Amino acid sequence: MSTAMQDRDFHFTREHFEYFRRLSQDYSGIVVADNKYEMFYSRLTKRLRQLRLTSFDDYVDYLKKNKETEFTHFINALTTNLTSFFRENHHFQFLSNQVIPALMERNQRRISIWSAGCSIGEETYSIAMTLAEAAQEYNFTWEILATDIDTEVLGQARQGVYQLERVKNIPMNIKKRWFLKGKGSNEGYAKVSSELKKNIRFEQLNLIRDFGFKKTFDVIFCRNVVIYFDRNTKTDLVRKFAGCLSNDGYLILGHSESLHGISEQFRSIGNTIYARV
Repeated sequence: MSTAMQDRDFHFTREHFEYFRRLSQDYSGIVVADNKYEMFYSRLTKRLRQLRLTSFDDYVDYLKKNKETEFTHFINALTTNLTSFFRENHHFQFLSNQVIPALMERNQRRISIWSAGCSIGEETYSIAMTLAEAAQEYNFTWEILATDIDTEVLGQARQGVYQLERVKNIPMNIKKRWFLKGKGSNEGYAKVSSELKKNIRFEQLNLIRDFGFKKTFDVIFCRNVVIYFDRNTKTDLVRKFAGCLSNDGYLILGHSESLHGISEQFRSIGNTIYARV
């Protein structure tokens, strides 16, 4: 037995790990690799302490008895949210330089975008700033639906408050227009302006469940999400994405993701941007 295992506060077995990662996949579609064993222990230990439980066996029982209330906390503890403003900036340039002008040529004066897996909101607000800047030139209205399975990061996204370090790479003229710099007790933070927020709706959504949308989107951003799913889940998700995109809509994935061999409903146009066929 390793020193690290001997020093643990809670007894955590391979059986515990297998049970939890099976739950994760069944509920969220996320496939958990073998090398996440230590991560599971570290993150779930915090939840045990919050609930004042004394063992992982107790937590298994607690999950079974409190599925409706505890599953959200369980998934929140396990999801990873790596994000930044204008991450993979070529995607926002594509939106600004190609998508918006093309829609304006067709005289479409309302643009609807879905940020799926929005995390703490930096992607969503990057989309919003791109749209708001372009709207000053082209005179159109816009709306964004931002969703995530993790309720904690959704709460942060709704607040739209970030440490100054996180907004430092946003061009100064754009930052001044759409952020308020904190003062007093809020010094060191920046807050997204209410003007930018007003056209954004944040909602919890589990991507492997039915969406239930009655509308279509012009662009769907779903970056660094499908990489965690197995092939069947990816195929089903992409099929659902195609169903809620406009005829000339686009699906934008993360830099390490691909639809090769997954779907014939999209064609690649480069930079992990896919046009609906």
